[in-house]
Amino acid sequence: MKRSKKVPYRFYLSEEEMPKVWYNIRADMKEQPDPMLNPATLQPVTAEDLAPVFCEELVKQELDSTTRYFEIPAEIQEFYKIYRPSPLIRAYNLEKAMDTPAKIYYKFEGNNTSGSHKLNSAIAQVYYAKEQGLTGLTTETGAGQWGTALAEACAYFKLPLTVYMVKCSYEQKPFRRSVMQTFDAEVIPSPSSTTKTGCAILEDDPDTGGSLGCAISEAVEKAVTTPGYRYVLGSVLNQVLLHQSVIGLESKKALESLDEYPDLIIGCAGGGSNLGGLIAPFVQDKLLGKASPRIIAVEPASCPSLTRGRYAYDFCDTGKITPLARMYTLGCQFVPSPNHAGGLRYHGMSPILSKLYHDGYMEAVAVEQTKVFEAAVFFAKHETILPAPESAHAIRTAIDEALKCKESGEAKTILFGLTGTGYFDMTAYDAYLNGTMTDYIPSDEDLEKAFAKLPELSRV
Repeated sequence: MKRSKKVPYRFYLSEEEMPKVWYNIRADMKEQPDPMLNPATLQPVTAEDLAPVFCEELVKQELDSTTRYFEIPAEIQEFYKIYRPSPLIRAYNLEKAMDTPAKIYYKFEGNNTSGSHKLNSAIAQVYYAKEQGLTGLTTETGAGQWGTALAEACAYFKLPLTVYMVKCSYEQKPFRRSVMQTFDAEVIPSPSSTTKTGCAILEDDPDTGGSLGCAISEAVEKAVTTPGYRYVLGSVLNQVLLHQSVIGLESKKALESLDEYPDLIIGCAGGGSNLGGLIAPFVQDKLLGKASPRIIAVEPASCPSLTRGRYAYDFCDTGKITPLARMYTLGCQFVPSPNHAGGLRYHGMSPILSKLYHDGYMEAVAVEQTKVFEAAVFFAKHETILPAPESAHAIRTAIDEALKCKESGEAKTILFGLTGTGYFDMTAYDAYLNGTMTDYIPSDEDLEKAFAKLPELSRV
């Protein structure tokens, strides 16, 4: 296969070409996601309901379904220039190894200290907190990318941060914890004895490895009981997908410069931040009837919210103190198996992405982690980047789709998101390489137990 003279291995936009706005998908959706509900009244949440939890400007972004573009503040634009624009890379070596006629591009978001795309929203959320005059923030983190990114952003703006880290990840990824502590964050394994919610969960199950839902409960409780503090979240919420749209906006502009447009767009899916950001401008084309690319969400078979979940109202946290969101969910009581090595552990999916999936604008597949790591190793050998386990879910499906092109002879253009690097995930890589990694797929009975605990209005 000859390499095209036109397309370089790595293509960067100039600083002047970087996005100056974030794109709000909801502004072009014909049918809006159902509103979040106040758990006490079961009425749509208001700005007043959310104000004790989130920053004022973020509340406005969260509830806005009509503003198509939000201007990126100048100070955030300047920070983005430290590590953006990120490269769009043509995977020539991967194509050659598979002998596929497909053209494969990936947007690499690992060129910053956090090692992932999470910094795109972290710096925005901390900026708004600082502008409001807040004195500290709380959050949760699973695999650690979000906690790391937020710790960096808080250090930059000199705001204290408390991170509740899912206990099994806290134990499996000590170096991710160390990076957060390097940036002065307080990192607490969740569930913990520092909150009422954590104590209740530990009393019920002292040996639990924790979950993102549990960590969210603790972080929210800490925020609302500490004067001057607010809670920030790295995925799921509308505001986060808004900030992450810089990924897709850059990707689309870069592809246009190369006279390309993707037939398939593939992203890993946990809560939805990376996927929502990557697909944003392409979904806009689809919503407006300008183009119709296939969009594929890839999730772990051990936590399959889209492919096996219920489209229902559910709590966003295990402690049931957050608003109810209508989303694809496994139930807020669902706890992924401890042997699941990557992130993508959340019980639900972004309401925006859930609605797009429900209405047929995107597809979803679930993959086992041994197959994910098989793809990760294959990719690393040919493209020289060790991918994060989360990213490797997208790689797995990109490889599968490229092999289908080989069988059919179709020269499709594939774009996938390489959300970050896997250098803090070597325990998982070691388990795969020495043959001790196993797959876990929850049974229907396991899922039904969690579904039975959905809020009453969703048990239909």
